[in-house]
Amino acid sequence: MSFVLTRRPLAIAVTVALLGPGSALADQNQSIEQRLAELEARVTASERRASQAEQRAAQAEAALQKQQNSPQLVQQSAGEEELSAGSIPSQVREEEGEGEGLSMSVYARSGLLIGSDRKSAPGGPYLTPAGRSGGAVGRLGNEPDTYVETVFDYNQRFENGAHSLYRIMLADGTTTSNDWTADESQLNVRQAFVEFSDLPSFTGAFENASIWAGKRFDRDNFDIHWLDSDIIFLAGTGAGIYDISVTDSWDTSFSLYGRSFSNYPVVTDEQPQLEGDTDNLILTSNNRFGPWQWMVSGMSANDNDERDNDPRGGIPGDNVADNGFHTMLAYHGDSFFGMGEGTFKTALMYGHGLGGEVKALGSDGNLTEDANTARLAIYGTTYLAPKWRLAPALLAQTSHDRYADGDRYDWVTLSARLANELTENFEMQYEASYQWMDLDPSGYGYEDGNGNEQVFQSVNGGYTKLTIAPTFKPQVGGFWNRPEIRLFATWSDWDEDLNNFSNNDALGSDEFTGSEWTFGTQMEVWF
Repeated sequence: MSFVLTRRPLAIAVTVALLGPGSALADQNQSIEQRLAELEARVTASERRASQAEQRAAQAEAALQKQQNSPQLVQQSAGEEELSAGSIPSQVREEEGEGEGLSMSVYARSGLLIGSDRKSAPGGPYLTPAGRSGGAVGRLGNEPDTYVETVFDYNQRFENGAHSLYRIMLADGTTTSNDWTADESQLNVRQAFVEFSDLPSFTGAFENASIWAGKRFDRDNFDIHWLDSDIIFLAGTGAGIYDISVTDSWDTSFSLYGRSFSNYPVVTDEQPQLEGDTDNLILTSNNRFGPWQWMVSGMSANDNDERDNDPRGGIPGDNVADNGFHTMLAYHGDSFFGMGEGTFKTALMYGHGLGGEVKALGSDGNLTEDANTARLAIYGTTYLAPKWRLAPALLAQTSHDRYADGDRYDWVTLSARLANELTENFEMQYEASYQWMDLDPSGYGYEDGNGNEQVFQSVNGGYTKLTIAPTFKPQVGGFWNRPEIRLFATWSDWDEDLNNFSNNDALGSDEFTGSEWTFGTQMEVWF
């Protein structure tokens, strides 16, 4: 029983004392029993809020204790299709508190990258030919851009215990080094949504569920920060429900996202080319079984198969996908592959048709109806010694019939970030990356905005990058401590054949054909 019911005489006395005899006579139509019921409801809501506050405090205390006992796990939390467009690492986002009122979080980086000729140098994690199909390489000492995103959250707790979150994210990115970049600005609202949780009327399997609607990054996205690559990135505009408890060990979530394919040429009998557009609708079921995650998605984009592919190098236009599916099986480990303290994550993905873009889910409207893609992602974090930490990663993909019949995009990236914490404010960071690729575009190409046709060539070979980066920070310790300021020197080399993939990319361009040295400085911050 509640506090009110077990102490009814006392509650009646308190109520009469508060209301006064005059008020009681004036409100004869409202019985004392009704007032007691209202008082009981308020007490119950207060008890619920107190219980939730105790749970949050216990979680925070447990996290602090874990941090103090295990320096390897100082991974607190503070999310593009590539991280070059997004942001605070998933390990940081996973432990965000909800608080109340208005709060702000930030991810930002800004760097200068110059070659040995003292000119600006090409860079970026997707620099290689494999980058066009998602093949990222290590990002340390390899980013020439300025990217900023700011998230504003407004959290509100209601008297009945319900909670609401409103979020808006502003983002901008540019590669120019100037202080005034309005002409190159890509300022954009990347998220604008509202989410409700702790709803008292949600009971049974829905007791811990939350609902949302708007434009957002899906909560269950996660990434390999050191490659600037999401493992899975689901985003768009739509609605969903999180955390339906099917059983004690099985939670499921459902979402419907829309992504727009627009401004592409279509063919009709009356007029050869018109501008078309359609929405790709993505229906997803995301299931969690303890550390296991199983994700299944179906996609449909009506009229997308009417797109005219001729500007892409003479490829027939009747094989573009207008539907597809995607699935992912992932494991989120709480140790370093069972060998010691740390973390690891691994995911195996497969997609067909519009699901053939297995990372940035539903974002590529050029995929054929026969496209098939499989990808494996593995990475971990651990301390090798009290002052030495290591973060290895593997990312591999095979894809065929992706954009043209008979094409093939196969690549594997191996990367490792190593850091040596020398003082409280200084550490040395090192990164090594190797990427092997075997790409056969099978005549696929495209027409750029200036009417120039670009056709890709088959290439095979490897790309190597080595970076050393002296790094300053207010306090070292842990993989996710920021902000930091880095100086760096990077050496990269690649097989000559890779220069032939395209006459419109960095590799093979003037004075950038292999065995390149680049130097620079960069800041990175999140909170």
